[in-house]
Amino acid sequence: MVKVALIGLGSMGQNHYRVLKSLTGFEITALCDIQQTKDYDEPFFTDIDEMLKNAEFDAAIIVVPTFLHKEVAIKCLEQGKHLFIEKPVASTVQEAKDILKVANEKNLRVCVGYIERFNPVVEQLKNELEGSEIYSIGITRVGPFPPRIADVGILTDLSVHDIDLIRYITGKEIEKTSIFKSQKIHNHHEDNAILSFKLENEIVASITTNWLTPFRKRTIEVATKDAYYEADLMEQDLTEFSEYQRNNSYVVRKCMVKKEEPLVREHKAFRKFVKTGQRHGLSSIEDSIITLEISSADD
Repeated sequence: MVKVALIGLGSMGQNHYRVLKSLTGFEITALCDIQQTKDYDEPFFTDIDEMLKNAEFDAAIIVVPTFLHKEVAIKCLEQGKHLFIEKPVASTVQEAKDILKVANEKNLRVCVGYIERFNPVVEQLKNELEGSEIYSIGITRVGPFPPRIADVGILTDLSVHDIDLIRYITGKEIEKTSIFKSQKIHNHHEDNAILSFKLENEIVASITTNWLTPFRKRTIEVATKDAYYEADLMEQDLTEFSEYQRNNSYVVRKCMVKKEEPLVREHKAFRKFVKTGQRHGLSSIEDSIITLEISSADD
């Protein structure tokens, strides 16, 4: 049994709470937010210092606004707690490095919540690509503006998912980056961007992302030497197109995907990580620093 404290009970924090309550192997021993908006079965704290002083837990799950990640994470690490930090790991690369330094000094286990790694369609896509020569990968992540996002722009909030996925799916590092962005409706940050990359092995990649589209779309398209794949992250569907013929015919295959909520799979991996130290696909702080460096390449 892993005893956990959940810090931050906004929209995403509520999702974590729901999933943690549904899973065996976790015991929520403390909840923390600046205000309590409803009744909970677990002890509730509005001050993190009071929680750290009075609650007993092995690991903390941090789901507070990004600008608070460093402060909250270091306070927990200094008290000997393992961490799950929702992405992005911090507001800046330097803040992420500060967290990493304390985690290493304390010899504690920290992962960052890049939930798309645990989307079953991503897992199946990685399996299908095993041994293939990848030519290109393109990711689209668009939708309407979420009013809850105020402290970061779309590069830090959304494109980090897809930068991480490009590296995770291909297993290759990004060598060159070009970022084109604009600010249309967000008061303080960019809300529209196209990112282009060149990876090792001459792989090219792109990300299209915005908060301007009236519908949500999350897709990955991968071209390889022998086939073309389309993955729908929302529907968890994967299709392979191959064997193109001169008469414009080709073979279409629906790949088998065992559908499951990604956050459930991510927390199952986190429990094992706390117990054994094995990541099971969880992102490290080091991975997250690379992602932050790439997403802020034009700053």
